[in-house]
Amino acid sequence: MHRFARPPEPETHVAQVYSDDYFHGGGAGYADYLSEDTLLREHGRRYARVLSRYVGPGTLLDVGAAAGFLLQGFCDLGWDGEGVEPNAAMARHAREQLGLQVTASSLEEFSSTTRNSFDVVSLIQVMAHFVDPHAALRRVAELVRPGGLCLVETWNVRSWTARLFGRQWHEYSPPSVLHWYAPATLRRLFETAGFHQLDQGRPGKWLNLGHAKSLLRHKLPNAACRTGLDLTLGLLPDRWQVPYPSEDLFWALFQKV
Repeated sequence: MHRFARPPEPETHVAQVYSDDYFHGGGAGYADYLSEDTLLREHGRRYARVLSRYVGPGTLLDVGAAAGFLLQGFCDLGWDGEGVEPNAAMARHAREQLGLQVTASSLEEFSSTTRNSFDVVSLIQVMAHFVDPHAALRRVAELVRPGGLCLVETWNVRSWTARLFGRQWHEYSPPSVLHWYAPATLRRLFETAGFHQLDQGRPGKWLNLGHAKSLLRHKLPNAACRTGLDLTLGLLPDRWQVPYPSEDLFWALFQKV
């Protein structure tokens, strides 16, 4: 199963949707992306440990690197990583504040200044955002060395959570999210690009409470519900870390044939 939405202006979609407001404006994006630094860094470390089952630390490209927090987690465990991020302010934060090599570019236009290919390309919460997934995966295939890996985390449209909430599922949030995959459809998509699947699992994930509040406000159907949310959770600190159940998330690892 694969659901998708067509952006009204594909040529300008990335610049319009992933502006600074996406990272600071709440709604379907983030209320304060930079406040999630610790959580995202640890998430990168968790995925570095997943990769360690198959390959030792090597070269890695993190697509949609944002401010570099996930990439920093990979680097903590020995990976020689760089990133690509369409938002110039986020890419600049990664370079200037974290000392990471992150290029402000779309994936399709990205060209590394240091190497022609990578041992791993990571697509953590990125597949759902591509305007043209086939074109994006063709570029991924060009960037991964023969026998190299691609690590994906995305939402599961066949999950019980998605089916229970229907149109109110929080990930039905175009235009920022355009594609919703089931594990089988994601596998078939990667097969068309010359990859086969090695593994799959469900990630452990945590959120800042401020992010969770913002997402809930965005999806609640009316002002009364939002007021109730604010009365219930409003006094709790936004930086509190809360576990995300992850039933509607999955990760998959693919190898280039």
